Amino acid sequence: MTINQETIARMVPETGANPMQIAAVAKLLADGNTVPFIARYRKEAHGNLDEVKIGKIQERLAYYDELLSRKETILKSIDEQGKLTDELRGKIVGCWQKSALEDLYQPYKPKRRTRAQTAKEKGFEPLADKIWNGEAYEGSEEDLQYARDIIAERIADDADVRGMVRREFATKSTLRSQVAEPKPKEPTKFEQYYDFEEPIATIPSHRYLAIRRGQKEGVLWVKLVLDPAPLVERIVETIGRDGEQIRLAAEDAYKRLLAPGCEVDVSVEKKMEADRAAVEVFAENLRHLLLASPLGEKAVLAIDPGIRTGCKVAMMDATGKYLGKTVIFPQQRPEEAERAIALIVQKYRPEAIAVGNGTAGRETEAFVRKTLKKISRTDIIVVSVSEAGASVYSASEIARKEFPDLDLTVRGAISIGRRLQDPLAELVKIDPKAIGVGQYQHDVHQPLLGAKLDEVVVSCVNGVGVELNTASAPLLERVSGVGASLAKAIVEWRNENGRFKSRDDLKKVKGLGAKAFEQCAGFLRIRGAENPLDSSAVHPERYAIVEKMAADAGMSVRRLVGNSPAAKKIDIRRYITADVGEPTLKDIVSELIKPGRDPRATFEPPKFRDDVTKIEDVKEGMKLEGVVTNVTAFGAFVDIGVHQDGLVHVSELSDGFVGDPASVVKTGDRLAVTVIGVDRARGRISLSAKSKPSFGGASQGGGRQQTRQRTSFAPSSGAGFSCNPFADL
Repeated sequence: MTINQETIARMVPETGANPMQIAAVAKLLADGNTVPFIARYRKEAHGNLDEVKIGKIQERLAYYDELLSRKETILKSIDEQGKLTDELRGKIVGCWQKSALEDLYQPYKPKRRTRAQTAKEKGFEPLADKIWNGEAYEGSEEDLQYARDIIAERIADDADVRGMVRREFATKSTLRSQVAEPKPKEPTKFEQYYDFEEPIATIPSHRYLAIRRGQKEGVLWVKLVLDPAPLVERIVETIGRDGEQIRLAAEDAYKRLLAPGCEVDVSVEKKMEADRAAVEVFAENLRHLLLASPLGEKAVLAIDPGIRTGCKVAMMDATGKYLGKTVIFPQQRPEEAERAIALIVQKYRPEAIAVGNGTAGRETEAFVRKTLKKISRTDIIVVSVSEAGASVYSASEIARKEFPDLDLTVRGAISIGRRLQDPLAELVKIDPKAIGVGQYQHDVHQPLLGAKLDEVVVSCVNGVGVELNTASAPLLERVSGVGASLAKAIVEWRNENGRFKSRDDLKKVKGLGAKAFEQCAGFLRIRGAENPLDSSAVHPERYAIVEKMAADAGMSVRRLVGNSPAAKKIDIRRYITADVGEPTLKDIVSELIKPGRDPRATFEPPKFRDDVTKIEDVKEGMKLEGVVTNVTAFGAFVDIGVHQDGLVHVSELSDGFVGDPASVVKTGDRLAVTVIGVDRARGRISLSAKSKPSFGGASQGGGRQQTRQRTSFAPSSGAGFSCNPFADL
């Protein structure tokens, strides 16, 4: 990454960090350190910045790196043409915006054959120069047209003119959409945009993306509209020249050369702005979903509901190890299904039963609860678990490697159960875009989305920490400094040599060198290790400090770790050194008080009403408790236990004004709602979180009628299941 004082100065207002912090982060990144490692273990070096600011610095460094590289390319190109003056070099070197840089390069870019080139070849440049310089001229209308072609290109290539027109489009144009011809015969989801206009500067990102989708699907015709007359006047003022031929050339330059390009530039920039907003919404939802409360190390029986092909059942022990499978038919053969559940419970003693929330999910939940009541095991909790993405996992290469001999529907059931035990560890195996917590995820710039979601996953994994002896390769590869190849090597070493007994054992893994060890060791945990610090977030490079703290307290390290009263008495000022300051020492003491603490909240199962299991049960005025499954720019989708998520429109989220739904709710939140409208024909439920809601929401227009249909498994032939439902369990 290239960095200099001018770059740093520009990054200060962009990142909210001071120059010393920016320079420190730049150096740490250049040295091969990851963002999670820098944020957690190098606080003194960068002044205790959080991950968000460090990530922003990394992003802006990449932007300026690309900008500086582009400058070098442009300077070289113009120089090779023999047209690089000192003045032009100064303008290019002093330019710090990509669009402005391209404007400076515009006159020197290789062009397809233009009308101006034809006019020059015919010898009309001297006439154009006379008109340009305000000198006397004469010529036929045809001659003047050739001259105007040259002048029009000269105007369009002027960086100041192009920049001004682009700004006008960005700030004053109106986005207009109309239904494309031929008009669709059937209703579409874009009807509200068949005759629509809104200022491009203020249109919300989700609305812009919706219109762009309609355009892409051929349903909408979309254009940016701007009054040309004032623009032509501004162009004439900008070039500082006047006259009839100049004005005619300016009109032509605007209409033929400037407006189309600037409209595209502004549309692309608006699309990227909307993409960034949508990606942030997706990232925030994903973060909350990944950090959802884990049930923890408890044996779980998982059920993937089904009607025609039955319910696929899989049993996992407390570590998530797969134990066996079967299939039951609660609707067709209820007594047999009850016996199967009773036998499984008796043999494996699960502490929870996870039921997928797809088709027949609520009915299966009710059946399981009824069965548990019959066998006097109401101590076992029954939890509805989101199936979103489980079918994607079950057909993935990761699932095939984990369970090569199992049918994909069984893999899906296992995923549902493990997702209850530890959402983070299981969801990292699924492409984040398949989890269903985003907005227009297939319309946004995919590299931008992929990079951001990967950043969120890495942040969550490292923030929670990973148990080295049980983690899967997909989970390990998200650990700071590891990656796919080292994750595979770690699992292979574990398979060949057994458990890791200490963090130092990591150094025995082929390919895991000193740098990788430095980056990953603090984020990996070894429960039950001989050195208790190996199960904490204290980095091995700081073990000596803890040993001194323990010696000063007159006890062993083992006695100090987890000894809250003793740890709280430690005077951290005694241990400050040149490279270890208060931030790191405070983190160490926090770990001594609660070693290996999980930052996620305590698990609490959702509370759905037993009498509300399908949309036909939902009535206007009902008060329900739901779980927020997705937050968008226009509201929040809420699971109320009926297979369709209802929508709480942004206007119904609170008694007060809400500008941004994410400011009041997040994915995974429990939310008390009132049903304000039900459209059973369309499968739409409108909800309100207000204390005094208004009714009739489902019949209202726009986004309020939206409901999200959850992902459910495709019907399966049941291949891989024994005819005897007790065969494997």
